[in-house]
Amino acid sequence: MKQFLLFAFFTIILTLSTAAQTRLKVGSTAPVFSGTSMDGTSYDLNDLRGSVIVVTFWSTRCEICHRELPKLNRFIEHYDRNKVVFLALTMENEDKIAGYLKGNPYKFQILPNSFGVVLQYADRDKVGNINMGFPSFFVIDQEGLVQYRSSGYDKTAPLDAAITKLVTR
Repeated sequence: MKQFLLFAFFTIILTLSTAAQTRLKVGSTAPVFSGTSMDGTSYDLNDLRGSVIVVTFWSTRCEICHRELPKLNRFIEHYDRNKVVFLALTMENEDKIAGYLKGNPYKFQILPNSFGVVLQYADRDKVGNINMGFPSFFVIDQEGLVQYRSSGYDKTAPLDAAITKLVTR
């Protein structure tokens, strides 16, 4: 009986600590957001339903982003812009991004000042601290569900495969 109570106690503690962690899972509804891109175009996730949406979180200070985002540039042209929308969100402001883009042009839409959206998509640890790797990639299907998520180095091939799967279904 004592072992059972001890086992039950630790199971409850483990369950509570795991439940305190949040994670946007594949198959869940993508948090809705809106924002304005560097070229002044307004984007609202609800208005993009029917298209595949690729959301990338990045920073000009992220060394991995410097290597990964140019790869995204290379395969973006393979997709019909009416079927796939590429949005790159950053917490940085327009001035910081504009200077960076002079030497690093990107073909996707960049939405600066997106800290609030980062908070919606970021994982949280058991005490509520934000946990998000950069770059982070989310692929949202035509119905608004997250179908792929990843972060870090060398993720463009599986990202490309996830997009292709949704476009061809």
